[in-house]
Amino acid sequence: MSMFIGEALSGEGNEIAHIDLLIGSKDGPVGVAFANALARQSEGHTNLLAVLTPNLAVKPATVMVTKVTIKGMRQAVQMFGPAQAAVAKAVADAVAAGVIRKADAENLVIVCGVFIHPGATDDKKIYDYNYAATKQAIENAMKGSPSADEMIAGKDSAAHPFRGF
Repeated sequence: MSMFIGEALSGEGNEIAHIDLLIGSKDGPVGVAFANALARQSEGHTNLLAVLTPNLAVKPATVMVTKVTIKGMRQAVQMFGPAQAAVAKAVADAVAAGVIRKADAENLVIVCGVFIHPGATDDKKIYDYNYAATKQAIENAMKGSPSADEMIAGKDSAAHPFRGF
C-alpha cells in the first residue's frame, strides 16, 4: 500500500482536536505531499515538523499542516507548543507500540492535518485531545479502519457533530 489514510476526533469545546493524516512512503504520493507541505508555506498556514523537543524529530518524519488559518501569536504558539508536542508523542508511541513498524519508520512519512480553534485557551486540553486524536488516526490508518462494510453499516445512523442541525 502506498498510502494509509486516518481520521479521528477527540475532546470537546474550543480545544476539540480533529486530525486527518496520510502515511506513506517517502518516494510515493505522500512523500510528494510531505515535501510540498514544507516547501510551500503561506501566511497563516505555517507547516512544521513534529518534534518531541527541539533537535529530536519523530520517525516517521511528520509534517503538521494547519487546517485553520493561524491568526495571531496565541494560536501560533498553541500549534508550535501543545499540538506539536502531542502529535510528536502520538507518532513516537505508535512506533514504540508496533502500530507503525520500527523497521518502516525511516521509509515512511506522515502528513498530519491539525485543527486549532481560534478560541482555544486550555493548552493541557489541546495537548490531550490532539494526542488522543493523532493516536487514533494512526491506528485507523494502519488498520484500514473503518472498513467499507463498517462505513456502510453506520452510514444511516451516523450523526456528524458539526452538521448544523
